[in-house]
Order: sequence, then C-alpha cells, then structure tokens
Amino acid sequence: MKKTRWAIAQFFEKWWWNNYLKNKEPNKYLKWKKAYWVSFLQEIKFPITAIGKQCADIGCGPAGIFILSENTNSKWKAVDPLLKNYQGLEIFKPKKYPNVNFENVSFEDYKPKHSFNTIFCINAINHFINLDKNLKKLFKILENDGNLILSTDAHNYKFLKWILYTLPFDILHPHQYTLAEYKAKIEAAGFKIEAIKLKKKEFIFSYYVFTLKKQITD
Repeated sequence: MKKTRWAIAQFFEKWWWNNYLKNKEPNKYLKWKKAYWVSFLQEIKFPITAIGKQCADIGCGPAGIFILSENTNSKWKAVDPLLKNYQGLEIFKPKKYPNVNFENVSFEDYKPKHSFNTIFCINAINHFINLDKNLKKLFKILENDGNLILSTDAHNYKFLKWILYTLPFDILHPHQYTLAEYKAKIEAAGFKIEAIKLKKKEFIFSYYVFTLKKQITD
C-alpha cells in the first residue's frame, strides 16, 4: 500500500474520533467502554487472567483495551501513531493508567525492547502500511506460546472489495480483504489460528476476532 493512501486514512481517522466523541460525556463513555472490553474478552473466551505479564495494545486508539490495565498484573505497552492527536480528547488521560507505557509511533517504526506474552491488535491491521510485513513483525515480538488477539472487518463479497478499494469509499481502511484472504495471510506469518469469532455480520462486512497462538517447536 502506498504511504499516501495510509496518510489519508490517518487524517480521516483523527477526524472520525473527534466527531464521534464530541457529544459524549467522558466518564460515562469510559465506563461503557470498560464494560465493552470485559464483554469482548468473555465472548472470545479469553479471560482477563490469561493476559500475560508483558502485554501490548497495538493501534490502541484513545480508549483501547489498555483501559483494563489496572485489572491486570501486567505491564502494558500502548502503540499508536495518533496518540499526540488524542491528547486533546477529554477521554484520553494517560496518567490514569500507570501500568501503561504509551508510545506515539506507527507499528512500522515501533522498536520494542522486549517481547510480549499477550498482544492485542484490535481493528488495526487494516490500517497498516504493509500488512504482510507487519503480521510477521507481530509474530516476531510475541513470545513462544504467547497469544495474539486480532480483530478486523472482512469483506463478504469479493466484487465489493475491489469497488471499495479502487474508488475508495471506505477511506478509513486502506486494506480490503475477505476472511479467507486474512486467514491465509495470518497463517503465512506463522500463527496458529486457535479460534475465529464472528462478532458482527452486516451486508458488506463481517467483523471477526481471531485468537492466535505462536508455537515454535524444535
């Protein structure tokens, strides 16, 4: 994917968050969002107690799953290239999360100092500049026997995928793939697919959550 297309998507991502949150009361929204993340983990049968000691939230946004950090005994890394832009949002108060180290950088440029037991990459892979390269990077920074929880929208119909990519109507998401194509890319990166949860089905897209494992045998 060209960086120009990615930059355009990032611009509209900033606009979307500002527009989405402008009429929401911060404390009420964060309370709802925490409940959402708890429910999210329950639905995919990944208990909060399964989160490892070193955890990462890649493409975290202003209210990612890192907001559950105080309910864990983990040290968290939250990575997003738009964190500086989120500073102006009332809901984003990094000081509220002492277990989280925030890094304002794209995943492409992120240089971790250690690997992680658990990685969350929620609604982020279709924002990557180079999807295949970064799936391999996720595999590399995940510890052996670690878990990657990854979610994305996938096209239900191939012909609509090409229409939305070419025009493009779905400007926020530079990558447009079907479930089968995402599965192939994930497995090509080395991951074992433990489970796929269909969380929401609509006409054009369906929203899936993948529970992935890194298992390297000698």
